[in-house]
Amino acid sequence: MIEKNVKTDFSPTAVMPSVDPTAFVHPQAVVCGNVRIGRNVMVCPTAVVRGDEGQPLHVGDDSNVQDGVVIHALETESHGNPVEKNVCTVDGRRYGVYVGNRVSLAHQAQVHGPAVVQDDTFVGMKALVFKSTVGRSCVIEPGAIVLGVVVADGRYVEAGSVVRTQAHADSLPVITPDYPFKELNRGVVHVNTSLARSYREGRE
Repeated sequence: MIEKNVKTDFSPTAVMPSVDPTAFVHPQAVVCGNVRIGRNVMVCPTAVVRGDEGQPLHVGDDSNVQDGVVIHALETESHGNPVEKNVCTVDGRRYGVYVGNRVSLAHQAQVHGPAVVQDDTFVGMKALVFKSTVGRSCVIEPGAIVLGVVVADGRYVEAGSVVRTQAHADSLPVITPDYPFKELNRGVVHVNTSLARSYREGRE
């Protein structure tokens, strides 16, 4: 389902999502409000991308939003005034949530704004990213929680761990050539961009 948000005191304008024609949003997914879905994006069944509170939400080219994923954000405006603490800025533009290019959000992951997930990063099953920035080419392993920190490029967060201080984030291990999930995201992106194309063509 793709639809406008409702008007409220924190979201005074009803906006229809902008979905690139090369993307595929499954009929059992929900994309609503001030959302941009980029090229070749796959939005899977039961995923929710809800730009009706914090906004805008951005999902970049060649990314995938898998089954049960939630992308949402805290209010970025209240009674006509910006709520600066809930705004992320990427390349000079303001967002509630920014998901970059070639990002994989695996089954039941949550990215709750204010949050940024940069290019080529994998966010594993049932992981949570909240009030955080995750750099490029990172791996957030399944069940991990990233809360209120900045994760540098090329780091990984071990499955089930909780990262809630910047000192912990700064000490995260660097992805090395022998890290077992180093190439995981590349394959996941390939599969999901292919699925987006094939599902779209099958329904045209």
